[in-house]
Amino acid sequence: AGVPKIMMAMLEDVAPRLRTGTVVHARTVRVTGVGEGSLADVLSQAARARRELSFGSYPFGAGSDGEIGTNLVVRGRDEKAVGAAVKDLLSALGQAGIPAATV
Repeated sequence: AGVPKIMMAMLEDVAPRLRTGTVVHARTVRVTGVGEGSLADVLSQAARARRELSFGSYPFGAGSDGEIGTNLVVRGRDEKAVGAAVKDLLSALGQAGIPAATV
């Protein structure tokens, strides 16, 4: 009993009525050792260059090992466009001297 059981019952009730839509593809670029503010210019330029995509910035840090960084997420309906944007973003970050990698 409890919340998980209630939630399952609610989902079983509503699931058949949900409509599916277009798949949204997402790729993550992880930047460590650099705070979110240091990435703002590069991310803004990437978003302006590809307005059909969505760009998100999600900082993390101050964990037990003290690591800080930011996950940059690129989302869109066109998988090739998302991949190209990630490639361009990695290149721009590299040119700015900011090491990054895809997750």
